[in-house]
Amino acid sequence: MITCTTQLEKSNKDTLCTLPSPSLVPNPAGVGGRKLMATALKLPIIDLSSPDRLSSATAIRQACTEYGFFYLVNHGVKEELVTRVLEESKKFFLLPLEEKMKLARKEHRGYSPLYAEILDPSSSPKGDSKESYYIGPLEDSSHQKNLNQWPPEDMMPSWKSTMESYHREVESVGRKLLSLIALSLNLEDNFFEKIGASNKPSSFLRLLRYPGEVMISKEEIYGASAHSDYGMVTLLATDGIPGLQVCRDKDKHQRCWEDVPHINGAFIVNIGDMMERWTNCLFRSTLHRVMPAGQERFSMPFFFDPNEDCVVECIKSCCSDSSPPRFPPIRSGDYLRERFRLTYGA
Repeated sequence: MITCTTQLEKSNKDTLCTLPSPSLVPNPAGVGGRKLMATALKLPIIDLSSPDRLSSATAIRQACTEYGFFYLVNHGVKEELVTRVLEESKKFFLLPLEEKMKLARKEHRGYSPLYAEILDPSSSPKGDSKESYYIGPLEDSSHQKNLNQWPPEDMMPSWKSTMESYHREVESVGRKLLSLIALSLNLEDNFFEKIGASNKPSSFLRLLRYPGEVMISKEEIYGASAHSDYGMVTLLATDGIPGLQVCRDKDKHQRCWEDVPHINGAFIVNIGDMMERWTNCLFRSTLHRVMPAGQERFSMPFFFDPNEDCVVECIKSCCSDSSPPRFPPIRSGDYLRERFRLTYGA
């Protein structure tokens, strides 16, 4: 069944309903051991290693206009590195809270405890049921020092090197993917490089832990409440535990949610709000959320976002007299700072 929610104007509460579907797949575990049924969304699969770049670009265009999400395979990041990142992430989140809070988030780098983030304030006043750790750009920009925080080496000797290796590897994948996205928009493959988007990009790796146990509440509990990503593109790796859902039409009064299944070795890629602005809403920044699965879940979204001085304005191939630009130009750094302010309340 497809899970649907109707937004009630007066109470801001969701009314749940279900629609029959011909293809039903069970989640491995439901909240409190209860089995949940949901439709598995069949997303396009893009092969980054394919020599036929024009065909890949055409497939990306279709995926981004219809779904805003797709799988990326043969991307070159070794599975053993992904496994090491997950293992190091788990080690950190196992530390006592007082140790983790020594690295509390500053300048969007470091640790955020459970319920510190509210992606959808209308869903729950308490906040989202997850803890996280941000790792920002590894290369210093011209006007600020590197602000990343790292656990002590005597406590976690291989943590920093593992995260830095993964950060560099996935950022390289992001650059290759961005060239295909440019081709998909009928642009030169180095378009985003020429406008400064990928010159010292604002790339953030975020480690996430969703607890298996959730507090009993009259309100719906979300691992991550409904939101769209703020930036350019996101490349997500997970431990395979389900929970990610997407809503393909965020503007409808009734929202229908579909599960995104895990594929071994694949990144789940989604388009962010700034790419939607660049393309004048041709490419979709799709609403998504994470629901509790009844077991602990770890994931590592990598936010490949533009250089903070890059100006995001409608691409000429995406507007016309009949379809003028929907958004004014905006500096990437200003846009991201405002979105973070609304998310964290500071």
